[in-house]
Amino acid sequence: MSVAEDFTDRVPGGDAGLILASLAVVYAAYVAVGLALGYSLRGQLNTIAVLTFYIGVFAMLSLALNLHWGYTGLFNIGIVGFMAVGVYVMALVSKPVYEAGGAAQVGGLGLPLVVGIVAGMLAAALLGLVVALPALRLRADYLAIVTIAMSEIVRFSFLSSEFQQFQLFGNRVGFGGGSGLILNYTGPIRAFFSLFGLWDAYLGFVGAFGSSLEMNNPKPVVDGLVYGAVLLVMVAGYYWLLKRTGESPFGRVLKAIREDEDVANSLGKDTNEFKIKSFMLGCALMGLAGIFWLMTQGAVTPNFFRPRVTFFVWIALIIGGAGSNTGSVLGGAIFAAVLYQGPRYFKNLVDTVLPNANAPNGFGPAVAPLVSNLDPLPFVLYTIDSIRQLQLVIMGLVLIWLMHNRPEGLLGHRKETAASISLSRPETSRTAVSDGGVADEGTARRTEFDGGESDE
Repeated sequence: MSVAEDFTDRVPGGDAGLILASLAVVYAAYVAVGLALGYSLRGQLNTIAVLTFYIGVFAMLSLALNLHWGYTGLFNIGIVGFMAVGVYVMALVSKPVYEAGGAAQVGGLGLPLVVGIVAGMLAAALLGLVVALPALRLRADYLAIVTIAMSEIVRFSFLSSEFQQFQLFGNRVGFGGGSGLILNYTGPIRAFFSLFGLWDAYLGFVGAFGSSLEMNNPKPVVDGLVYGAVLLVMVAGYYWLLKRTGESPFGRVLKAIREDEDVANSLGKDTNEFKIKSFMLGCALMGLAGIFWLMTQGAVTPNFFRPRVTFFVWIALIIGGAGSNTGSVLGGAIFAAVLYQGPRYFKNLVDTVLPNANAPNGFGPAVAPLVSNLDPLPFVLYTIDSIRQLQLVIMGLVLIWLMHNRPEGLLGHRKETAASISLSRPETSRTAVSDGGVADEGTARRTEFDGGESDE
């Protein structure tokens, strides 16, 4: 048993306890640093809301990718394409009908937001079907080439002037082209509470919250916290769905395909059908995650959906460990807190501590004092000032370290087994048997499968 596995076994509550404990550590670290630097209550709450938002979206995307790669062995690096389709179709369905003189150059069908969300998920799943059908015979890097090509085709399609505006059911609709698309539908928080007739009660709660904390205009802060809580609930829903999927007969076939598709075929399983279903389900979940990421942003542009977002999700999955739903959630949380938001937060902290520090405006002026006078301060200040530009470099270095030292992820090799009996390797290659002799490893394994017990 590895050190990581031994640690996780000691955490109360199992995998759920491990996730909650890790989130508690992350939040405590952010709050402690904020308190040490004298952040206001409003600043602390905004920090928690933003952190929760990114933990939620990256955990959702990592779980969806785990269904493709961790469960089925499908190498999908076109995640951002399915996100884009989900968001744009949702906007097309739920944006208000076009009115001349309004800020938006194109409208939508004016349907409720929940209908748009479902439509976006279905569109992402159908795109997954279109991609999966010609790619069934492709594996590993060949499938990766197809999926990343698809994501770029989707992005350039939304950039095209042909789809900037067009007529649909007699309405002037479109995707906005390179100038982007205004998301001027009813906000998700208002739509949710209005659906249950609780909008006035929510506004009352916001007012009471602001009064109790003596906070002016508390609604943006409360909206951020509530939306973050909704995302964490969605993460729990993703986790439950994938856990049930993995434990079902369908999930066991997916794992068999992951290990050896030819063997699964020889056992009479239609692996093409299983791969299509898995791919479509994962794509629908990616589309939903994209919707939740961007539906509150006010506008969306095609250039947001560049391939680097896909690689962010892959890094999150690699951190936690492919094949583990718990690892997917932890990987998303660690990536969001340390690699995605961490450099930005660190830059804000340095600006708070050293408000008058003047960083050099170029690489040459930063290096010159280090070479001539052995003064590292200008170079350090320049590096801190450019840390957001160096974010991709930091991610690359972390990824290289993981590949060399923890290729199976921080939690170790935790792929869920496809059978109800233990399939772990015995600690010794020879096992005692009842008649006093010894049996080799194969004999002990056969005994275990026949219903007996090995020394394992």
